[in-house]
Amino acid sequence: MVTVKRTSAKPTTRSTSATRAKPKAKPATTKAKPAATKARSKATTPKAAPVARKKPAPRADLGKPIDGFFKRQSAALQPIARALRALIESAAPEARSSIKWGMPFFMIGDSMVCAIGAHKAHVNLILSGPPGTFSDPDGLLSGDGKTGRHLKLTASDTLPTAAVRGWLRTAVARARQG
Repeated sequence: MVTVKRTSAKPTTRSTSATRAKPKAKPATTKAKPAATKARSKATTPKAAPVARKKPAPRADLGKPIDGFFKRQSAALQPIARALRALIESAAPEARSSIKWGMPFFMIGDSMVCAIGAHKAHVNLILSGPPGTFSDPDGLLSGDGKTGRHLKLTASDTLPTAAVRGWLRTAVARARQG
């Protein structure tokens, strides 16, 4: 018989004959650690500190004047956006405007009156308010109404001026109440 050294503590023996003995399998039972050891090991194991996420930098256009927004719009969308701006400024001359989230927001005090959002093929008039705030018998407003509704416009000739003036009066009244 030949003795072969292994890295484990026990040397194993092998037969030099043609038939080899099969290694013995360990029993399938495992010993459970005592409860005190488990609790102690959890308490002494240091947890990794939570990774602090970097706060995103504010947008470069946050709080800027809104004129640049209108200049950047396509030739097809500029008339729609400018018509909405004129309606908003006539309904709420005291509203201050600035860029937030890349679009013009109109505020009275700390309350939002409305916003104008421009996309590739349409412009949205965004109206803020709880469900039922804006009457819409013609079904022109979109959105589920949880925090507001919006009017989607693709051409300036489809602008429902009378309805928009009514919605803006409602939005201005809500904003003035605070």
